[in-house]
Amino acid sequence: MTLSAPLRRKAGIRRKAMVACTGFLALALAACGSDVEETLPQSEPIAAIPAPEGQEWVDMAMETPEGGFLIGNPDAPIKVMEYASHTCSHCADFSEASSAALHDKYIASGVVSYEMRNQIHDPIDLTTAMLVRCNGPQAFYPLAKQFWTNFGTIVENVQNNNEAFARAAELPEEQRYQAIAEAAGLIDFFAARGIPRDKAMQCLADPAKAREILDRSETQGDELDVTGTPTFFLNGEKIGTHTWDTLEPILQNAGAR
Repeated sequence: MTLSAPLRRKAGIRRKAMVACTGFLALALAACGSDVEETLPQSEPIAAIPAPEGQEWVDMAMETPEGGFLIGNPDAPIKVMEYASHTCSHCADFSEASSAALHDKYIASGVVSYEMRNQIHDPIDLTTAMLVRCNGPQAFYPLAKQFWTNFGTIVENVQNNNEAFARAAELPEEQRYQAIAEAAGLIDFFAARGIPRDKAMQCLADPAKAREILDRSETQGDELDVTGTPTFFLNGEKIGTHTWDTLEPILQNAGAR
């Protein structure tokens, strides 16, 4: 089941943002498993880069000027950037499959940095994007990962509450995303993960932030030809949609070991 077109419009999601993972239940991505790694330059293994004294690369996080969230060595020689949708099941699959190796091996070495940027596909996606920002850059990726880990349960909540979403769509922007989060069970979900209810409600009562996130999603999607999620860039070059099984060899060919 997907949210109706009128609901998407009233909830503040423009039609052109409905790409690849239309609605809440993600569609399959035809480009997954691209052979682009064959055309990318290969590199000898790059030696690990020590983090500043007393710190670990995996604990370093920052918001980028483009509105993404980067973890790891900001000067890493291998820079991975992912456009992801919180309501795309393929992004959930990638998060689950990549987490241990990407973070504990590649990012921890200082050789690879990872930036996530939102591509917004529906009102719940936008609401979630606002919530995972609520506790700052350090919490962004862990909260996004928790959302994807519990993707099935959240989908079920959405399927069971379509009338509540319809009512939420009629509310002013200052209340709309709060109501969407309530209907999806996200207020309680994030409260159990370090965002108190009052703080979550405050973060969601900011239509300017919602429009900023959505505008960046649409502008960057147009400029960089991001038509599906997850879409990856390596050192600024688009390398398409991937699973972890197809992305890891590309990182290794680039010198990550």
